[in-house]
Amino acid sequence: MDASFWNERYVSKEYVYGKEPNTFFKDFIHQKLRVPGKLLLPAEGEGRNAVFAALNGYQVTAFDFSTDAKNKAQLLASEQNVSIEYLTSDISSFDFTPETFDVAGLFFVHLPPVERASFHASVISSLLPGGLICLEAFHSDQIELNSGGPKNKVMLMDVDQLANDFKSMDILHLTKIERVLYEGPFHQGKAALVQLIAKKK
Repeated sequence: MDASFWNERYVSKEYVYGKEPNTFFKDFIHQKLRVPGKLLLPAEGEGRNAVFAALNGYQVTAFDFSTDAKNKAQLLASEQNVSIEYLTSDISSFDFTPETFDVAGLFFVHLPPVERASFHASVISSLLPGGLICLEAFHSDQIELNSGGPKNKVMLMDVDQLANDFKSMDILHLTKIERVLYEGPFHQGKAALVQLIAKKK
């Protein structure tokens, strides 16, 4: 999928994944596992998580390669009277400056296996010592469901893959779950998900 696919998805005025934050991320923020600091949100889409984090005191850097997504994110931030830094970039060209962020949030960022492992390594590098990653994505069992996500099984994730990708970190939470999504028209219904919280050593 390229930028034209995502621009086509995001071009409507409707927020296709809703305006409310991902519920796992919302719970993570409310747990206050780390005081608000610098937060990175790759492939952030229409800004629902970025705006929520900014409302909770985080200094947000988000990016997506869709300009339509960026425009909607900035509009949402303006509606909520918060400021976010939102860049237009794809994952392969983003500058993951080492030891910059306190937290990274990865939500439904699905890539081919080699690219996924490289991306996760870059995100880990970008965290300060003690920094946290909060991740939710579709599990490989999602291939049988119609509530969202890629229809190519190699783009989906499982617990063992994530355990390997983040083995350099202290894994605080890693599980497969099923829950019902209510995240705009493209994330609706029963879903098979994998969740991770990990801390950089």
